[in-house]
Amino acid sequence: IRILSALQHAHQRGIIHRDIKPQNILIAEDGHVKVADFGIARMANTATLTKGDNVMGSVHYFSPEQASGQPAGVTSDIYSAGVTLYEMLTGRVPFDGDSPVAIAMQHLHAQPAPIESIAPGVPQAIIHVCMMAMEKNPKYRYQSATEMAAELRMALEGRTDQMRPRLVTGDTANQGGARPQRHHAVRQHTGEQQSRKKPSRTTVLVTAVVALAALLGIYFGARSIINRVVNVVTVPYFITMDEAAAERTAQRQGLNVEIVEINHPTVAEGTVFLQSPEADATLRRGDTVILTVSTGPATLQVPSVLGATTADAISALATYGLTLSVTERVVSASTAADLILTQTPEAGSPCAKGDIIEVTVSGGASAVPNLTGMTVAEAQDALATAQLSLLPTLQYEETEDPALHGRVAAQLPAADTQVILNSSVQLTLYQVPSMMHTATLTLDLPESDTLLSVRITLMIGESEYTVYQGEFTANASRHPEVEIRAQDAGEYTYRVYIGGEMKYKQQVVLE
Repeated sequence: IRILSALQHAHQRGIIHRDIKPQNILIAEDGHVKVADFGIARMANTATLTKGDNVMGSVHYFSPEQASGQPAGVTSDIYSAGVTLYEMLTGRVPFDGDSPVAIAMQHLHAQPAPIESIAPGVPQAIIHVCMMAMEKNPKYRYQSATEMAAELRMALEGRTDQMRPRLVTGDTANQGGARPQRHHAVRQHTGEQQSRKKPSRTTVLVTAVVALAALLGIYFGARSIINRVVNVVTVPYFITMDEAAAERTAQRQGLNVEIVEINHPTVAEGTVFLQSPEADATLRRGDTVILTVSTGPATLQVPSVLGATTADAISALATYGLTLSVTERVVSASTAADLILTQTPEAGSPCAKGDIIEVTVSGGASAVPNLTGMTVAEAQDALATAQLSLLPTLQYEETEDPALHGRVAAQLPAADTQVILNSSVQLTLYQVPSMMHTATLTLDLPESDTLLSVRITLMIGESEYTVYQGEFTANASRHPEVEIRAQDAGEYTYRVYIGGEMKYKQQVVLE
């Protein structure tokens, strides 16, 4: 639920993560869950399957639309969250294979092993949520992270009657039900001397109808059996055929063909090198086989973006169908900020459209000034001169010396440390508890099925400082009381942020 809360926070701001997987989910020692690595979301504008021989976009977790090269949306992140939940419940990913393409094809066309067959103890309501998130068609998944989180909470609380049904396509007729029982008519004899009477017209009519029904049953049953036998075909071995020959072979078998084209460094252009399903599998006439055809080795070469700004590099790479990804900003006293220092792959390396070029960028350099003993206002001025900023969340250290009250006790990074420009510095201030001024606030929180993250700030002069952070569960009071503190008495404007979004602001007097 906390993973979904983070996704909803991103989605509300128009950000699609595109790479949700266990490796990008961090759990702090206090149990807080963080969704990390928005690198692809921040820089990429197209889905990418491979870079050389390395999988990009985590093929085990990405959605069918990403596997087929379509743009990723909110429901793509929902699908990846469903795959992650599947692995949490079963201990393994739903699809695996010998190559990225084979796994991608399974995302498009295969169904995962039933969760209950791997982990029998998982409640059906939880399985329902997981499988709805993993629907192949995006329109049948949950349409927001909030919807999926709400369904999970209903499943956990036993409110299954309120949960949404799965809307799936295809034939939903019962294909494995019990066979209808035949009812046999029983003649009753009144004795050996029962008179033989001529059948009545009604008896003859009923007998004729029953006989006709039996004949029709035999006809349609035989026809069904013949259709099943005649329409069943064995999938040929297409690998190493050229595309045209493979299509002709499939047509002779009564099969449809879907072609997927991918660069391959060693397989000749136009040659089939993967197929799904595999040879000798059984299909019905009219079914589709997926053939992966090589477009030959990549002919593009990576251009050089060294020394360019990130904006110029993005434009230059876009003309080749390539995407820029900034992996790190580093301290550099010799290179101006925002200029590219290194790139991978190197200029001149072979590449294909859709590949990602990873770069490190200069962040410039600045020495952190010594702020010890300064007031907050003095520290802000010193940091601004050094092209640095003050982290708005202040730390405090208690003291009994009134002369130290409100002055800097410690800083992070330490004085004289070289950092990139515009970095933030954390301050720890001395405070005398008896000299602090407080106020109690009654919050107005919205109804929610998920955990709410709340932050309260005070406007002190032109700056905004965080004075409270907390989380409230779905069953907590919607009007909790919290205490805020400041070093100086007076009237302040405070702002309340819920889920990272400013909801309201009011005045308060600290006494």
